[in-house]
Amino acid sequence: MIPTAQAESDLAIPSMQPLLDNLNAVFATGKTRSLDWRRQQLNALESLVSDNDVAIQRALKSDLGKCEMEAWASEIGFLLSDIAHTRKHLGKWSSPRKVGTPLVAWPGKSYQLPEPLGTVLIIGAWNYPLQLTLAPFVAAIAAGNCAVLKPSELAPATSAVIAELIPKYLDSSAVAVVEGGKDESTALLACRWDHIFYTGGEAVGKIVMRAASAHLTPVTLELGGKSPCLVDKRADLKVTARRIVWGKWMNAGQTCIAPDYVLVEQEHVDAFVAAIKAELHAQYGENPLQSADYGKIINARHLRRLQSYVEEVSVHYGGEVDEMALRMAPTLVVDPDLQSDLMQEEIFGPVLPIIPLASLEDAIETVRARPKPLALYLFTSDDKLQQRVLSQCSAGSVCVNDTMLFMTNPELPFGGVGNSGMGSYHGRAGFDTFSHLKSVMRRGFSFDVAFRYPPYTSLKRSILKKLL
Repeated sequence: MIPTAQAESDLAIPSMQPLLDNLNAVFATGKTRSLDWRRQQLNALESLVSDNDVAIQRALKSDLGKCEMEAWASEIGFLLSDIAHTRKHLGKWSSPRKVGTPLVAWPGKSYQLPEPLGTVLIIGAWNYPLQLTLAPFVAAIAAGNCAVLKPSELAPATSAVIAELIPKYLDSSAVAVVEGGKDESTALLACRWDHIFYTGGEAVGKIVMRAASAHLTPVTLELGGKSPCLVDKRADLKVTARRIVWGKWMNAGQTCIAPDYVLVEQEHVDAFVAAIKAELHAQYGENPLQSADYGKIINARHLRRLQSYVEEVSVHYGGEVDEMALRMAPTLVVDPDLQSDLMQEEIFGPVLPIIPLASLEDAIETVRARPKPLALYLFTSDDKLQQRVLSQCSAGSVCVNDTMLFMTNPELPFGGVGNSGMGSYHGRAGFDTFSHLKSVMRRGFSFDVAFRYPPYTSLKRSILKKLL
């Protein structure tokens, strides 16, 4: 029988089942459940990041043009802080969590017992290729799981560093790294995992969820969307502009929680645009394409995508491109067509649309009419407006009078809502994502009252109604 083209393609995809079988066998021994093992792995991961910060920075520079400060703040330092926080609280998080027990079950004790899920798959993203691969991994090993890491092939230098260093520092019997592209991802998704954690775009998120549904595998999807930024006329304009520029153009705008577009009252558009332009000059100089602190676009395909967005609108400021260096200057677009690709697709790049509106009430309605975003930003000194936005607008996270800074607080779970994702992590939320909180009730043999057993009587029924 001659194989079909589809069959030939399937044969070319390497099977990941043997790898999964080996990890499942290790998990079955109970090795990863030990708190000592978990702490050893966290310590080893901390050493991996600390010992190799120069190599990691070199890789991030190669993949995304990240400067040393940005690489440290958003990737290396972020991970070290995450590891330290997790290690500090691991004993508490992994302990039984007491809950109340109803009178009908007295004497007895009830609690939730965190237990690891098993063997999990973590699929990282290219825009923060170290952090978005290893931060979920911190939570997974803290919870006592075996894990397979799939770094993004679009950030090959960082992927190679992860693949080289993980086996040198971590327990290779319980942790594995799989590099590659679509074929390897397809093979991994064909397996039955105990949990899949994916960070990336909505389109691939649907593929991951579809594959997981075949095995009823639970998923965490950290996606994205168009995160709005509402600027009120009562906000401090200079500070507002400084913080928006920092949040929008970090990593050349390739951040899932970057402000995607700004909603501002019509009468203040000119002043707002002037403040943003002044701050861009202050942070990135007269020629941002030459700034040592400004990153590059991940590849030529994404650069062409961004160029296509601005070709159909009128560019107010910036827009210059260095195709050889894969750089696109900070770009402002004022009052674009709301049906344009720029306003329909997640930008994920250094273009900022500014939408004039009659009032912030109109801004709230604009946000509510769109899919729920991963992040929402509001700049205002009006407490009543703040409360209206918080109560009327849904988003994965909200930051008032700043951008992205909520990511620095491990006590705040991070995750999307609706189209922007499902599930959350960071801190205890990450530990819980990779754990099953097993409900336990424990009773003794004494005080075994007869009212709950047949034969039933009116007296027994009366007692039961009072106790339940």
